[in-house]
Amino acid sequence: MALDRAVFRTALERGEEEGGNVEFKERLTRDVHLADGRLESLAAQLRHRVLSGDGEALYVVGVTDDGGIAGTSPEAFSETLDVLSFLAEEAGAHIADVQTWGADNGGLVGIASIHDGTALDGGDDHIIVGTAGHVDHGKSTLVGSLVTGRADDGDGGTRGVMDVQPHEVERGLSADISYGVYGFADGDTVHVDHPNRKPERAKVVETADRVVSFVDTVGHEPWLHTTIRGLVGQKLDYGLLVVAADDGPTSTTREHLGVLLATELPTIVAVTKTDLVSEERLREVETEVERLLRGAGRTPLPVSRYGTETAIEELDDTVVPLVRTSAVTEDGFDVLHEMFRRLPKTAGQRDGDFRLYVDRAYNVTGVGPVASGTIESGSVAAGDELALGPFPDGSFRDVDVRSIEMHYHRVDKADAGRIVGIALNGVRADDITRGMALVPRDSAPRATRRFEADVMVLNHPTRIDAGYEPVVHLETISEAAVFEPEGGQLLPGDTGSATVRFKFQPYLLEEGQRFVFREGSSKGVGTVRTLLD
Repeated sequence: MALDRAVFRTALERGEEEGGNVEFKERLTRDVHLADGRLESLAAQLRHRVLSGDGEALYVVGVTDDGGIAGTSPEAFSETLDVLSFLAEEAGAHIADVQTWGADNGGLVGIASIHDGTALDGGDDHIIVGTAGHVDHGKSTLVGSLVTGRADDGDGGTRGVMDVQPHEVERGLSADISYGVYGFADGDTVHVDHPNRKPERAKVVETADRVVSFVDTVGHEPWLHTTIRGLVGQKLDYGLLVVAADDGPTSTTREHLGVLLATELPTIVAVTKTDLVSEERLREVETEVERLLRGAGRTPLPVSRYGTETAIEELDDTVVPLVRTSAVTEDGFDVLHEMFRRLPKTAGQRDGDFRLYVDRAYNVTGVGPVASGTIESGSVAAGDELALGPFPDGSFRDVDVRSIEMHYHRVDKADAGRIVGIALNGVRADDITRGMALVPRDSAPRATRRFEADVMVLNHPTRIDAGYEPVVHLETISEAAVFEPEGGQLLPGDTGSATVRFKFQPYLLEEGQRFVFREGSSKGVGTVRTLLD
């Protein structure tokens, strides 16, 4: 993120006053500033600055004691932030935000905002909801109104607050898969005015005792593969499928519903735009949705008939609640809020070794390479020794965890089910690719290219023969694969066994993992049964 020049200029003009909240540091090092004696005095100084600023201190990094711009190398800047984070923890505070600026000498200057209160411990309740639905059915508008607490103006105004591209983020280690976050504290909703602003999202994570993250998917039919990646590649707790009341279910609706149900994800259907149609039309659309669900072997549960309490109690991978909603009138919002507040977390193995499949990798100025994704199992802490891979040759590389952030909030530890960004030592950002995994170094991970699977063909124009090559979506892996069905072929609707071989490189797999495969209009689901190499 580019430095806010006004904030920077004001901090320099204000200077290091005795009773002020601004502190200048050219750089901090672990060897010198975390040594006995220095640590205690610097932590006390930081605490004084925080209290002087009514809970917020501004540390200007890369400047001399008199405010001269010195600039510091990215490596030194990163080490300064690590030391500053440790000092903040000692002082009962945390780094809430960092802004950086390139100096004339090629170094960095930055401002770290340090807030009172310890960093989030990662142990609070956090559910992840994957959204799906046809384009223009009101998915982003619905989520925008939910997270901001504002009714839509009828022209998609709240949709606009969600429009932020993850690749535009230059600073912060959060995983920007999540495009909306809000929460609950003591039963009350905690909203954000601008979902794409880091400090607001960090505040939700910090203050709420239940956090709800929304994972975006794409509504356009040509990009169904992207939707599958979003729904299969994350450890989602629930699916939220939107169907516009003025349009009804479409072919895209059916595709998205098929993926949600095939992966056995507990799903809620939100019938949107109810303010635009009559009661008769609304009942027609609900009937169409109910017919789709029954055809897929699911039991629809209209909340308008059975109530919120029943929906919360009955929702699972076989029962699908239907909620009538309008972002304009906020009809149904009380139902969704109550469900998201009380529904249990379902995803992620709570026990076992740490495992994260990489969804994105990028380089952050002053921080280095970052791998982001959802923790599948176990937990990770700063300083952990991990292995990253497999690389195309099947090897794994030793890496160290430098720091962890969740929704722009630095944490010392994160558990299964969390969307995190992990800064790594020992690898370049360009070497990290989607589908790789992070696991403990001592787990001796092995790459797999061939496996046996139980598969079910959901749709295919003819039959699947030996040599069939769809794209397999497993965790965050999206890779072409060759199928060899047992018995030579599989017909639409068949359930059988097949040997599956990734065409281009191996991946880290384990028995029991579910996947989706797709090629053109053909699609199916499967479960990894036996690893063959």
